[in-house]
Amino acid sequence: MRRKEQPVSKKVLVGMGTIGIVAWLVVAETSAEIMRWQVNGETREAIVHAPDTAESGEALPLVLSFHGYGDNMVNFQYTNVHVAWPDAVVGYFQGLERSRGLRGWVTEPGRSNRDLALVDVALASLKERYRIDDDQIYATGYSNGGGFTYLLWSERAEVFAGYAPVAARFRDGVQPEVPRPVVVIAGDRDRVVQFEDQQEAFELAIDVNSVRDESMECGNGCTLYGAATTAPVMVWVHHGAHVYPRGASEGIATFFRRYGR
Repeated sequence: MRRKEQPVSKKVLVGMGTIGIVAWLVVAETSAEIMRWQVNGETREAIVHAPDTAESGEALPLVLSFHGYGDNMVNFQYTNVHVAWPDAVVGYFQGLERSRGLRGWVTEPGRSNRDLALVDVALASLKERYRIDDDQIYATGYSNGGGFTYLLWSERAEVFAGYAPVAARFRDGVQPEVPRPVVVIAGDRDRVVQFEDQQEAFELAIDVNSVRDESMECGNGCTLYGAATTAPVMVWVHHGAHVYPRGASEGIATFFRRYGR
């Protein structure tokens, strides 16, 4: 089920609720489409931004984006991944209520398959609706949504070409085994998801992809491991706290463009 949204042009504060204050972003006029699915008796939804050619033109990349705990899809779309990568179909997904009425994602295997099931159903629907390149399907998320991104790497590595967790960590039982391109963004002053936990996650990513022996600087606080391989790991450590930093979406889009499956 789909509903067209009116064009929007506004200034918003990304990251309200429990996930912290991030940055003011000004976005250009866009039109979005809300898509809904029935998954295990629950109505699930996402705001999908797609180029005009997405239904009939050449196959396009697809990015699934997951908000942080306590946030929502309407707010999180202003991270502007679709602006950074206008040639891609980008879906901003809505989490279900967890505790205290706040929305979020299941980040550990075995506890519930509700969000993995959402991804399975949504992917099938999006590929039916749009012309999607199966070799350019990506996942990204912030905080709790980044934890779910790590879970997708562990549980759905055959589907995705790459991942981009921001301010996130691995939860118990999450153990990726298939090398995939990964860009990790972490703040060394983070007190919500401790930097040490984020560091443990990207160190594990480097080991899974077997790229520890080859590294190079790629900017201020940025290190690229395995640049010449098919599964590099880019790590950007900034000096902020628990935030979705400026430039994150542009960096993620650039990385995804470079590395398909």
